[in-house]
Amino acid sequence: MTGVFNESYKVIMKLLSSSQAAEKLGVHITRVQVLIREGRLPAQKVGRNYVIDEADLKVVKDRKPGRPKKQAKNKGKGQKK
Repeated sequence: MTGVFNESYKVIMKLLSSSQAAEKLGVHITRVQVLIREGRLPAQKVGRNYVIDEADLKVVKDRKPGRPKKQAKNKGKGQKK
């Protein structure tokens, strides 16, 4: 068995730190931490830090930036608030 390696089991993962993931996504590191905490970005905890598989960045890459817009309320003259 030594020296024999089945290529079909070869897995290459590029692991990134939270700060590296933030840089690749173009967001602040705290945003990456929030995405991890919300379960929207898969990550593994190693000690005190998280590592993210670079392939998992595609999960959140196409998200809409910013907060959703609030719906305008119809406030006419003479109406109570």
